[in-house]
Amino acid sequence: MENIENSAFLISIIIPVLNETKTINTTLAHLKNSGMGDDCEIILVDGASSGNTLKVVNEPDVVKVRSSKGRGLQMNQGAVAANGNVLVFLHSDTYLPNNATNAIRAALADNHVVGGAFDLSIQSDRQVYKIIAAFASLRSRITRIPYGDQAIFIKKSFFFRIGGFQVIPIMEDVELMRRIKKKRYKIKIIPDKVKTSSRRWQKEGVLYCTLRNWFIMLIYLTGVSPTKLIRFYNY
Repeated sequence: MENIENSAFLISIIIPVLNETKTINTTLAHLKNSGMGDDCEIILVDGASSGNTLKVVNEPDVVKVRSSKGRGLQMNQGAVAANGNVLVFLHSDTYLPNNATNAIRAALADNHVVGGAFDLSIQSDRQVYKIIAAFASLRSRITRIPYGDQAIFIKKSFFFRIGGFQVIPIMEDVELMRRIKKKRYKIKIIPDKVKTSSRRWQKEGVLYCTLRNWFIMLIYLTGVSPTKLIRFYNY
């Protein structure tokens, strides 16, 4: 596989957004203050026709892209706009660990590794969220199929070679990881943890949200189409 020289190492952080006017500047400020450094660019891809999230962005150096709605489509559009040779797909309510750049660089120093993700933590002190996050991290380590909220990263050249994300209404992250795994490429799970918001669990209820997510994954793995699964999930 492609070997990325340190001198040419540039990360493009791609954030698909949809009506995130209240939170996006907090996310961007955290990125700027987390030690990501000069070897990163940040690309926001807005799926709202009004581009309302892009309009409230305070950071002057952010690359702004408009797209039709759909996380897979938005992330593909961000990849096309990226100048980096490493792509990080970051949810707008998720924070990268402070050492993310060095951790990704170290993971990709292995020429057999094409991409990976981080372990998960949830922004809450409640024990139930710690259990959910621990289970998610363990699952991704066993299956080597991380979810999108674990900040998936991948070599850009490989991303395009394998065809990018499928434009499907849900499970685009899992589908990509399964495709990579079937082709026997290596995915690295970094033990450093991203922090994702607990807002969906709080809004929908911890038990309902967790069981719903398990149910969707189960029936997806049995072959149910994502176009049918979307009825169970509000993106």
